[in-house]
Amino acid sequence: MAIREWVRTNLKGDRQIWWIVMYLSIMSVLVVYSATGTKAFRELDGNTELFLIKHGSLLLVGLVCTYFAHKINYVHFARLSKFGLWLSVPLLLWAFFKGTAINDASRWVTIPIINQTFQPSDLAKLALISNLAAMLAKRQRFMSDPTVLFNIIFWIGLICSLIILTNTSTALLLGFTCFLLMYIGRVPVRYLVYMVGFCVLFGGTALLFGERYGTASNRIKSYMDTETIVYQVEQSYIALANGGLTGQGPGNSHQRNTLPNPFSDFIYAIIVEEYGLLLGGIPVVLAYLWFLWRGMKTLQKASRPFGGLLSAGLTFSIVFQAFASICVAIGLAPVTGQPLPLLSMGGTSLIFTGLAIGIVLSVSREEVDESKI
Repeated sequence: MAIREWVRTNLKGDRQIWWIVMYLSIMSVLVVYSATGTKAFRELDGNTELFLIKHGSLLLVGLVCTYFAHKINYVHFARLSKFGLWLSVPLLLWAFFKGTAINDASRWVTIPIINQTFQPSDLAKLALISNLAAMLAKRQRFMSDPTVLFNIIFWIGLICSLIILTNTSTALLLGFTCFLLMYIGRVPVRYLVYMVGFCVLFGGTALLFGERYGTASNRIKSYMDTETIVYQVEQSYIALANGGLTGQGPGNSHQRNTLPNPFSDFIYAIIVEEYGLLLGGIPVVLAYLWFLWRGMKTLQKASRPFGGLLSAGLTFSIVFQAFASICVAIGLAPVTGQPLPLLSMGGTSLIFTGLAIGIVLSVSREEVDESKI
């Protein structure tokens, strides 16, 4: 009874989003613990608990960030997003030139003292979407001023170009999210065309001079080749076939021994293999679809443009990433490095995802005076 009262008093906003977060978090702990078994035997002499503790701790920090973010009046994120955008530019450049390289991509920056790495693209995504929502809301009050729109296009092109230097799929997903958000924000078609042209020109140039052009082109060629199947996708198919409708049972995955990154990029295949489509695969897909629907409900209920656009942008970002990861696992998209939000083992990405969800909850919790943005 005391727990129920605490939940009712402290967890505000859309209650259904809280349930979705709890479900995905519990599933994450169970599947990551199983999927890291082989990695633990290779690197830690079988100490799987160490990965469980690390992942559980970061997941807990992410949930704490969700809690505190949903308590904050979301109008403050408009101001913080400007600082986040300016901070993202040097961090993305540092990641490209001096960052920590993992899997032939230097997307990570190491935080001194704690020696923890994080991807500046996670900060850049959150800051750009929040700032875009704020600028679009500002444009609603100054419809005849094109300066705001050109400022929006500049920041979208700049951030996406810097991200694409080391991470093609993230840049493409972010660019598509921004395009959709501008469309919802009733931006005239000619400015949408300007945005696409600007991003193609500068993003394409950045891709050519970045680290991932060869990898991206090879993955597209492999995907288009109907004669052969990429090794990762082949192993994912085996995991999906092993799982079937009912699954092999928790902790009984076989493909975690051969599938690259079973705890991250291909965790959906492990979910289906262990829990089956009925208990794992379909419920996970429905959870993300339900989150999308609740985010859109928040957009519909918002009485101010900024809150609705902010909720829509962050919801799109999380759901698009989720379905990009799922589509890779089932062979409907070229192989990318997109983890499942709140499910895959990760570092600070869990924290930024928690912040994003907390902001959506903050929008659903209350409305604020738009004149303060």
